[in-house]
Amino acid sequence: MTGTAPRKRGRWIEQWDPEDETFWKETGERVARRNLLYSVLSEHIGFSIWSLWSVMVLFMGPQYGIDPAGKFFLIATATFVGALVRVPYTFAVARFGGRNWTVFSALLLLAPTVAAIVVMEPGTSYGTFLLVAALTGVGGGNFASSMTNINAFFPLRKKGWALGLNAGGGNIGVPVVQLAGLLVIATAGAGHPRLLLGAYIPLIVIAAALAAVRMDNLAPVRNDTGAVREALKDAHTWIMAFLYIGTFGSFIGYSFAFGLVLQTQFGRTPLQAASLTFVGPLLGSLIRPVGGALADRFGGARITLGTFVAMAAATGVVVFASQRSSLTVFLVGFVALFVLSGLGNGSTYKMIPGIFQAKALARGMSGESAAAYGRRLSGASMGLIGAVGALGGLGINLVFREAFRTSGSGTTAFVTFLGFYALCCAVTWAVYLRRPAAPVIHTAEAPAKPQLTSV
Repeated sequence: MTGTAPRKRGRWIEQWDPEDETFWKETGERVARRNLLYSVLSEHIGFSIWSLWSVMVLFMGPQYGIDPAGKFFLIATATFVGALVRVPYTFAVARFGGRNWTVFSALLLLAPTVAAIVVMEPGTSYGTFLLVAALTGVGGGNFASSMTNINAFFPLRKKGWALGLNAGGGNIGVPVVQLAGLLVIATAGAGHPRLLLGAYIPLIVIAAALAAVRMDNLAPVRNDTGAVREALKDAHTWIMAFLYIGTFGSFIGYSFAFGLVLQTQFGRTPLQAASLTFVGPLLGSLIRPVGGALADRFGGARITLGTFVAMAAATGVVVFASQRSSLTVFLVGFVALFVLSGLGNGSTYKMIPGIFQAKALARGMSGESAAAYGRRLSGASMGLIGAVGALGGLGINLVFREAFRTSGSGTTAFVTFLGFYALCCAVTWAVYLRRPAAPVIHTAEAPAKPQLTSV
């Protein structure tokens, strides 16, 4: 396949074969990069809205009458809804088109933003706050649809970089909204959360408008219930979902909880907490494309295993600092966790298409047929993996809530996380690195006859 990508009305591209090098050089790369750019913008705004309540709780002083456990439950509610909607968002791309769904999902972000403007004041009932926090979960769904869409645009050899850049640019929405919250608190004071909320309304409209005029739908991407059923039955879908709990679940859970932990355990004021909260999510977001690129070069499983080993070590530092009440050491360990989770986010998502293409090659497929099978199964599995991974963020906030409720400290929560990272290390090594393993997962190029570990 060469030449341009044929289109029909509504910005639909009828033929798309990124594995064809001639097509990729002449047309595909330019179109894919353009769609990646505007996908990142929309996903970025989505992440900001999803993580909105990690900032709103910093504005909620004693006059709101909500204790730390209640605040943790608010952000946990946003996390939970964001995880659930990732599944339908994944399949919406094939049903409605990547460009069309990006426009709709961006405009949908207006609902939780406007609702928060209406209710954000003392005297509002806790149930109302819970409902509005739940609405922000739609921002979490943007990640799943965006990743599924961009996965279809790029060839396997570029997926680690592209998916890492797409997700990393989206993840930066977390520290950006936290920085914006810091700016409002520092200049106008903690009594003016509506200034932050109002600033996002024109940004949402701009992101939707740019997606409408600059993005494309891929006609070859179709809802495939057979692929969904096959992905559900495949053990690798659930193994990767478990590992993604350890990487992305950590990133989003810590991002939502960081400021509240600083306030509750170390007695920081809203301004002091806000001035520190954004650092970890920012670094974790920026490093995510690096994780994808390293996985492209050295293999996803190797980078993922190294990441989990380092995360366990960083958690040990955080436990020590928590016991000694050392804010400086605590910040060093916690920021390291953000950076490492970002690396792991990039490497785990690189593993997903590689796993399914390896299975295609093992079944005797080759060339475009193997690549198409890999795209088909990885696209179907990404929403499931992303949803389960995001539930890790819910788990982190619930564990924090229980730890602070019972002991007033996060130490027991971090000990729990340390044990989980050790388990992630064991699973990664046993499934993807112990011989015989899946060569396509831990080497840069797939050999002629790959084998997958029995799981």
